[in-house]
Amino acid sequence: MLETTRTYVARITNHRQVRDDLDQCGFSASKLWNVGRYYIQQRWDDDGEIPDEAELKSELKHHERYSDLHSQSSQRVLEELAEAFTSWFDSDDDANPPGYRKYGDDHPRSTVTWKQNGIRHDTKHGQLRLSKGFNLRESRSDFILAEYETRPDVEVENIQQARAVWNGDEWELHLVCRKQIPVENAPGDKTAGIDLGISNYLAIDFEGGSPELYPGNTLKQDKHYFTREEYQTEGEKGPSRRAQKARRKLSRRKDHFLHTLSKHIVKRCVEEGVEKIAVGDLTGIREDENGDSRNWGASGNKKLHGWEFARFTRLLEYKAEERGILVDWVDEENTSKTCSCCGQIRDANRVERGLYVCSSCETTMNADVNGAVNIRRKITQSPPAGDISNGCLAQPGVFLFDRESGRFTPREQGACKP
Repeated sequence: MLETTRTYVARITNHRQVRDDLDQCGFSASKLWNVGRYYIQQRWDDDGEIPDEAELKSELKHHERYSDLHSQSSQRVLEELAEAFTSWFDSDDDANPPGYRKYGDDHPRSTVTWKQNGIRHDTKHGQLRLSKGFNLRESRSDFILAEYETRPDVEVENIQQARAVWNGDEWELHLVCRKQIPVENAPGDKTAGIDLGISNYLAIDFEGGSPELYPGNTLKQDKHYFTREEYQTEGEKGPSRRAQKARRKLSRRKDHFLHTLSKHIVKRCVEEGVEKIAVGDLTGIREDENGDSRNWGASGNKKLHGWEFARFTRLLEYKAEERGILVDWVDEENTSKTCSCCGQIRDANRVERGLYVCSSCETTMNADVNGAVNIRRKITQSPPAGDISNGCLAQPGVFLFDRESGRFTPREQGACKP
């Protein structure tokens, strides 16, 4: 059995009775976010430092706004704020820092998270008791009693977190549950290597099979369009409703892309009889050897910070484990510089972003596929000698995401250079 988590979306059946209470919590989460944002601005102006989540929690735990929500819910708001600043600080110079949550003089309905100590679950009647903060408690109740329903095939148990999310029309519950699921036997004994790249979202090389590329053009287009839509409609006092709608739509599309991609990759691994997947560990990719921000160029920086590598690998891990496939993180050092045919290590061999030409053996190949082969060989004791002589390194198969069907479909091969 594999222990993992699943998130289920539930409809609140007594929405009219609990909407006002959830509105209060959502507004309070926005207020606390703004208080934390103001504190960060002060620290930033004073000494140029951005406080981490530990400092935010320590400094604001006695603030009046902190007591509007259950303590764990308030902690989660400050954690999200710190995560947002960390992500912004690591990004390129064109990105805007996280702003205040306001629309005119109003506070929007922010997502509110309850952890285990703030939840009481009645499985028999399909009810959740969600604790309020001290400031929002009234004499009649100190909790919100939300009744919910999910799909008939979903069994809600072992809730780790409950999130109240405003979907634009009403509140809904996102329930994070700990589950134990049966694990299948591995479909074979082969290996695969995945290179997470910038030009392509990923390249994968199968032991004894043909490598494949998965461009992220659709995701890049969505990010460019909806980010522009968000900033063009942002008001002076914070994001407008149109900007918030664009942000939510982009998030949904990214989620769908990543889930579909990880599911497709696992399906291909099952078809190829893969037992273990090697994935390049991208820890520190945004930094150089001195710890400074690494410059990939204007276009490269924009693409790099748009990819959610960690999120994709988490999705890949649990989907692969369900099928009995192990995901192994390996060191990426020199995998992009090393020729997978003769082993020569040379920076200049990577002629362009997607082209690798070995100056020793004169092999020409796709650079991302070359990296995927080298990553796979880090976990393969005896790599077969004939798996790279069939020309597919230079012209791998390409799978494109089709918006209409919501699936990855193969692109026809053409007579073109890599």
